[in-house]
Amino acid sequence: MSINSLDEYWVPEHVKEHLRRLGFVLPLDDMEPWIRSWDDWMGARGDFYDYRDRDGLGRVYEVHRRSIHPAMRACKEWGSLLLNEDVKVVCDEQKATDWIGEFFSSTNFMAQAQATVVRAFGLGTGAWALWVDLDRRKVRIRHYDARMVIPLAWDEDGITECAFVTRAFYRGKAVDQLQMHLRGGMGFSAGSFSPSTPSPEPSDGLLNMESDSTYRIVTVCFDKDGNELSPVGVAPVFDTGCPFPTFGIVKPAVTNTRVDMSPCGQSVFADAVDAVQAVDLTFDALINEIDVSKMRVFLSDVLFDREKTGDKAISIPFGKQDCTVFRKVMSTEDMVQEFAPALRTSSQSEAFRIALQMLGDLTGFGIGYFDFDESHGYVRTATEVSSDNSALMRSIRRHENALQGPITDIARAVMCVSRGFGEDIPDEGTMGVMYDDSIIQDVAAEKAQDMAEVGVTMNAWEYRAKWYGEDEKTARSRARGIGKADAGA
Repeated sequence: MSINSLDEYWVPEHVKEHLRRLGFVLPLDDMEPWIRSWDDWMGARGDFYDYRDRDGLGRVYEVHRRSIHPAMRACKEWGSLLLNEDVKVVCDEQKATDWIGEFFSSTNFMAQAQATVVRAFGLGTGAWALWVDLDRRKVRIRHYDARMVIPLAWDEDGITECAFVTRAFYRGKAVDQLQMHLRGGMGFSAGSFSPSTPSPEPSDGLLNMESDSTYRIVTVCFDKDGNELSPVGVAPVFDTGCPFPTFGIVKPAVTNTRVDMSPCGQSVFADAVDAVQAVDLTFDALINEIDVSKMRVFLSDVLFDREKTGDKAISIPFGKQDCTVFRKVMSTEDMVQEFAPALRTSSQSEAFRIALQMLGDLTGFGIGYFDFDESHGYVRTATEVSSDNSALMRSIRRHENALQGPITDIARAVMCVSRGFGEDIPDEGTMGVMYDDSIIQDVAAEKAQDMAEVGVTMNAWEYRAKWYGEDEKTARSRARGIGKADAGA
C-alpha cells in the first residue's frame, strides 16, 4: 500500500472481528490485497510511479514517473458507456415504471450510479444498498465500493446477505458504521446485537410483514477504539418487510481468477496491468525525450558579468535556471554556440500508440478504441470505432447483462419498502433495464427505420413499447390517441 493511500477508508479490524464473532467467514480477507493493488493502479500510486534511483556517485534521489492514469481512464470509459441519465427501469405496469423513474430522477441515482460502476470496474466489486429514514418515512440508496462491501452469504446464484461498512460522524466524532442486510435477521431483535428469538411486530406499525423470509437491516456503530456505541436516532434492527435482497451487487462481467470461489468480482484491468505500465512507460519516455532535447546554448566566459566577493571575481548568472544556458570556462572563441539534440518523438509516439491499443484490447474495448492518428487525434470516440469494432459491442452487451440484475434488484427493493411506508405503487411484475446505446450506435437512424416499418411490419404501439419503455396497455392507448389527434387535424 502506498503512503498516499493511508488516509483512505478501509474496513477496520475491529469491525471484521465483530463479524467473525457472529460466525461469518469474510471473503474480503483474501480479496483485500488485490483490491488495494487495483486501487493504487487507479490512482497511479505505488513503487512503479514513485521510486528511488542511484547515480554514478552513489547518491540516491527520488524519481516520479508521469502518468495519464490509464487504469482509471478505462474504468471511466466503461462507466460512461454503460450508465447515464437516459437509462430506464421498465416494469410490466406503466405506473410502476413512472414511479421508479421519478424516484431515480429525484434522488439523482443514475449520476451517482455511474460513479459506482467506475469504482466497481476498477476494484472488482461495488454495491447499492437501501438506507431508510424512519423519521421521514423515506427510502434512499447508498453507494459503496469494494473496500466497504463484505459478502456474508452467497452461492452460485449470487450474494444473498451482505454487510456494508462506512465512516459516519456522531456528535463531531468519527465512528465506523456497520450495516448488515440479513435474510430473517439471523434472529436479531430490536435492542439486541446478538442472535435471539425473532422480534415482535413493530409497535409503530411502519412495517408489519416481519417473517424469516424478509430482510432486516442490522446497524452497529463503533468508536475509534472498537467499542460499540448506541447513537440516538439509529435503529439497531429494522425489518424492511422485503422478501428479496435490499441491495444490488455490481461487478464487471469478468471471471475472478485471483481468488477461487470468491463472491467478489475482479477488476476489468486485472489482466492488463502490464499494458497499464506500458502506456505510462511510453508516455513518460515521450515527455522525457522532449524535456532533455531542449536546445542548449553555450556562452563564452567573457559574456558573463562579474562581481567581486573579497579576493574572488564571481560570474553573475543570467537566463532561465533550467539548464539551457551554459558557461564555457576560459573560452573566447565561438562566443555563442548552439546545440539542439535530434528528437525521436515519432518512434516513441508509435510505441505509445501500440501500448494504448493493447490496453484497449485487454480491457474489452478492442484495439481501435484508445487510438490516435492524424485524422482522428487522441482519443477516438466510441461512435467512431463501433462500426468496425465488434469486440467493443460484445463487451458492452456482456456488461449490460451483468448490470441488469443489481439495477432491478435495488429498484424492486425500493418499491417494496416504499409500499410499506404508504406509497401507492402497483405490483411491478417483470422488470428490465432499457439502456441508452446512442453513444455507441446511431439510434436516430434505427428509430427512423422502425418508424418506416410502422403500418408495414410493426404496429404503432410496438414502436412506442420499444423506444419509450411503455407497457403494452399504455402503448396501445397512447398510439390510439395519437391516431385520433392526427385524424382530427
